[in-house]
Amino acid sequence: MKSAESSQEKFLSEPHSAPRASVIGRLAVPACLVLLTACIGPQKPVQIEQDHRSPSAESAQGDSVQETSRQEVAAPIQPLPLPVPLPAEASAEAQASRTSEAPVVEVKPVYVVAQAESYRVTNAVTATKTDTPIMDTPMSVKVVPQQVMRDQQVVRVDQALKNVSGVISGAEGDMQFNVRGFDQFNFYRDGYPFQGQFFHAEDLTNIERVEVLKGPGSILYGRAEPGGIINFVTKQPLDQPNYSLQQQFGSYGWYRTNADLTGPLTADNTVSYRLNIGYQTNQTFQQFGGNERLIISPQVRWRISDRTTSTLKYEYSDLSLTGKGNIPLLGNRPAPIARELNLGERWNLQNDKYHLVSLVTEHAFNDAWSIRHRFNFSNHQLTLTGQNVGNAAANGDVSRFFFAQNTDGRDYTRNFFNALELTGHVSTGPIKHTLLFGGDYLHSDIRATMAGFTPGTDDVINLFNPIHTAGPPVIAPGDVTTFNWSLPWFGLYAQDQIELPYHIHILAGFRYDNAKTSTSNENLGVRTSTIKDTNDRISPRAGVLWRPVPEFSLYGSYTENFGASNTFTAGSLVPLPPQTAQQWEVGAKTELFGGRFVGSLAYFDLTKQNLPVFFSGGTRAVGEGESRGLELDVSGEILPGWSVIGAYAYMPFAKTTKDDPDLGTMGKRLNNAPVNSGSLWTVYQFQEDRLQGLRIGVGVQGVGERQIGFGETAQAPGYVVTNLMASYQWRVGTARYTAQLNVDNLLDKNYIGQVFSYGPTYYGVPRFFMGSVRMEF
Repeated sequence: MKSAESSQEKFLSEPHSAPRASVIGRLAVPACLVLLTACIGPQKPVQIEQDHRSPSAESAQGDSVQETSRQEVAAPIQPLPLPVPLPAEASAEAQASRTSEAPVVEVKPVYVVAQAESYRVTNAVTATKTDTPIMDTPMSVKVVPQQVMRDQQVVRVDQALKNVSGVISGAEGDMQFNVRGFDQFNFYRDGYPFQGQFFHAEDLTNIERVEVLKGPGSILYGRAEPGGIINFVTKQPLDQPNYSLQQQFGSYGWYRTNADLTGPLTADNTVSYRLNIGYQTNQTFQQFGGNERLIISPQVRWRISDRTTSTLKYEYSDLSLTGKGNIPLLGNRPAPIARELNLGERWNLQNDKYHLVSLVTEHAFNDAWSIRHRFNFSNHQLTLTGQNVGNAAANGDVSRFFFAQNTDGRDYTRNFFNALELTGHVSTGPIKHTLLFGGDYLHSDIRATMAGFTPGTDDVINLFNPIHTAGPPVIAPGDVTTFNWSLPWFGLYAQDQIELPYHIHILAGFRYDNAKTSTSNENLGVRTSTIKDTNDRISPRAGVLWRPVPEFSLYGSYTENFGASNTFTAGSLVPLPPQTAQQWEVGAKTELFGGRFVGSLAYFDLTKQNLPVFFSGGTRAVGEGESRGLELDVSGEILPGWSVIGAYAYMPFAKTTKDDPDLGTMGKRLNNAPVNSGSLWTVYQFQEDRLQGLRIGVGVQGVGERQIGFGETAQAPGYVVTNLMASYQWRVGTARYTAQLNVDNLLDKNYIGQVFSYGPTYYGVPRFFMGSVRMEF
């Protein structure tokens, strides 16, 4: 037992010793050159470049993240003295003699490069809001790191989430996902609520990595869907200058420019900055389709003292999507129309303007206790004009439903978020505790002017002979409804992570939520309806994990979830009940090859009550849905230079277990929940000298058949797509260049990428070439 404990302590101490090893490595290089100089005499200048990726300290909430940063130093080394000092009386004379007698040797520039480009991430913050090793976390957690996103040239959330088991990604420009059988609408940025269902959330310009906690997570986050927590961890300021400029270009007139600049603003590194900028313009494979987006995200970090740090961040995005059209149902399948056919119009528009201001202040009272305060304000304006299509008739006729939002230009979604957290590390004898106490308050206000109607019996388009219109219909004042919605949400939570002898870890916590919803509708200045509702609940979570050896751990957990009230009703002013959920999960985790490769296997049983289901008469709450299945996730380095990230989900049971008798969904499979889904991506970086800098990769993604809606009346066929990549890295002076080419959907598979419970679907992107050139210095 003693040897096992010694092995465990050595294993757990390795991440903490990495910075020391890095320092030794940096010192070893000049030391070797000193010895070389002593042997061969004075040299002409030798250039040294260090490409060192050192993680910055990662805080509990994810604001200070482990980041692949790069430090480069290019300094000529002048003739160096002997490493052993001479006696004082002879040092000057002897040194002059050695210098005059030794020959001058021509030495070519030497570049010393050390890189840590890893698919493996050891710690995550999303599951516990503390910096906890994934191997010690009694829940299923998957991280998509920066290097994976670079290799796959990920620019959208759906591209990143295909690497996570149990997640069915949406189509391009859509932020609806399915996680463990249930639709996902809420997203998080550095652990705080983010308006993810809107267009602006899909861009990853300033994102360092994506973390996904599987299963319910409302205990720490409040408003959450039970399938999981999708958390975007943003890039943070660094103390060393680091500049990156990337130009991407691809199919359908796709162009994108990214800039990432960071470094200190003061000589003592007390103030640092980071600036991320992204601009993109492109057409799409659909006629009339286009996209333009601008994202700017500056931030400044101020180390007020050794124990206090404050970070101010601003994000601005202006994104436009034009001409996007969906596919109607024809019988029990999406209509077999050409991918490029758009049943919408060229004047269809989705524009998204977003502002976010965030201030995070952290203070450490001592080595054991720290406090964090977060304030966020965001203002979002969404403008929509377009049509939704109905089902197609046998002759190909499709009726269209016109809609418009922000008709007077004064719509907004405003969020105020405050959170205060206290974290402590204490011991009671041999038992160690990581304590977390917190409270948060979210206040959301929405004003939306909407017009939705069928303009006339002539607004029908035919699949086989589409005739488009010149412009949108005229919107009369009586066609516009003003929708006002308010949500004050208050929560208190507590959590204890307990480390017992024999490598047993216990997690226990609970949360109290109080949520009030208020909605009202107005037409021609007259209020037509008002709905108010208040709900509160206590939600517990508990888990236990045993790590008998450093390479293996077993765990089990139980979690409950609380969601907002469904204020949409089926023709009455009675609000639907709030959504709740419960989950049991057991699993195993492993680290192999010296910790370079990680894997997890989980079995879950997730039940959700009061699912909102859309149907022709409005919205109703399905009594209960349940999903059960297995999930496998792997990532890391198998052999030197050979990295892999993979995911597989087997969900044989995902059904409605209770329902409204009028709906007829009892025992039917849930919407957009395939039995089988998975992905595998692997990259090899050549180790031979003559091929240094060359990387090649290949990946596949597969999704089984999915139900469209909850009645098993229509299905989207399964699909498999194949992706390739190749990149080459070289240096010019102190700058590092990377040229890369990716081919997505190599075999040009024609497949349905996104389905919705109310019927329409979207095609996935055809074969797509993406090239890029990145310069880092």
